[in-house]
Amino acid sequence: MNKLILVAAALLMALSSCQSTKVKISGRFVGAEADMVYLEQASMLDQRIIDSIKLSEDGNFMLKLDKVSSTPSLYHIVYDGNRIPLLLQGGDNVTVSSAGNALRNYTVEGSEESEILYDFNHSYVESVISLNEIMSKLTADDLSDAERQELAVKYTKLKNDIKQKQLRFIIENKSRIAAVYALYQRLPGDANLFNGNSDVIYYRTVAEAIAESYPESLYLPLLRSQIARMDAQISLLSQVKTTNFPEITMPDMYGKEHSLSTYEGKLILLHFWSAEVGNSNSFNADLKRVYEKYHDQGLEIFQVAIDTSKALWINTVQEQELPWVTVCDLQGQASPVVGAYNVRALPSNYLISRDGNILGKDLMGDKLEQAIKKNI
Repeated sequence: MNKLILVAAALLMALSSCQSTKVKISGRFVGAEADMVYLEQASMLDQRIIDSIKLSEDGNFMLKLDKVSSTPSLYHIVYDGNRIPLLLQGGDNVTVSSAGNALRNYTVEGSEESEILYDFNHSYVESVISLNEIMSKLTADDLSDAERQELAVKYTKLKNDIKQKQLRFIIENKSRIAAVYALYQRLPGDANLFNGNSDVIYYRTVAEAIAESYPESLYLPLLRSQIARMDAQISLLSQVKTTNFPEITMPDMYGKEHSLSTYEGKLILLHFWSAEVGNSNSFNADLKRVYEKYHDQGLEIFQVAIDTSKALWINTVQEQELPWVTVCDLQGQASPVVGAYNVRALPSNYLISRDGNILGKDLMGDKLEQAIKKNI
C-alpha cells in the first residue's frame, strides 16, 4: 500500500512538473458592429498583433496559444477599438465576454491574474472616463465662476481618490503581475505615479515581492532597471548645490571624468545632443562659432551626448573637432540626466549664469548669442 502511495505521489509530481504551455481564450462579444477579434502581445517597449479571428454569427470566438510562459505576461484582446488587458500564463482557459462597450462592460474568468487585473482596470477606466467628463464641462464657455470652481474642486478630489485607490491596489497586490501593470498607468496630464522621486518606493516594493512570487518573470529585470534609473536620478538631484542645478559627472571619450560644477563662476552653456540623431553637424558648427567668439570672455560649453554607441559618439566628436568638453554615460534616453534636466528633444540646452542661476532653456541662433552677450 505504501508503495502504491509513493507511486501515486511520484506521478502527481511528474504531472505538476509538466505544466501546460497552452492557453485557450474564448468568449462572446455583442452589441457592436465590429466582427473581428485580435490578440495582441504587449511588452514595455511595443505591442504586436499575433492572432485574429472573425466572430461567429452569434458573437462567439475562440483563440489558442502555445508555448506561453509559466509566469503571467501581458496580452490584449482588441475589439471594436478597445484593448482588454489580460495576464496569461500556460494552462489558462480564459473566458472574455462583453455586451456593448467592450472596455467598460467586459468580464473575465479562468485566469487568476487576469481576474485580479480586472478588479483594478475596470475601476480605473470608469474613473478616467469620469475625469474626462468633468474636464469637458470645465472647458465650456457658458460656465459661471462658481460653477467652474465647483467642478475644479470635484475634479481634484476625484483625481486624488483615483490615485489613492491605485496605490492601495499596488500595495495590496504587490506580489502579483497585476501590480506591475498598475504601476505604469497614468492619469491625464500626469507624468508620475504619485509624487515624482518618491514613486521609487512603490517600484521597489513590487519588485521585491515579484522576486519571491515570480522569480523568472520577464518584468523583474525591467522593474530593477527602472529602480536603478530612479535611484540614479534621485542621487543626481540630491547633489544640487547653491548653484541651483543638478551636478553632472561623466567621462569624456578618453575615460576622464568631468563635472559640471568645475565651471562654477563662468557662463556655462549646458548642451544636450546626440550623434545618433544625425542633425548634430549644423548645430555644433553654430556652437563652434559662438565658442570661438566668447570663450576668452568666460563662456564654457559642457556638452552631454545622449547616446548608446560609443564608437559613433567618439567618431562624431573627432570628425567635427569639437573644442569643448563633451561627455557621455552611454545610457541614451535611460540616462538620469534626461529626467533631471527634463530633456524632451535633442538638441536642448541651458544657459547658466556665473552665480549658478539658469538664464534660459533651448536658446538657439540669435537668441542664444544675445543672451550670452548680455551675461558674459
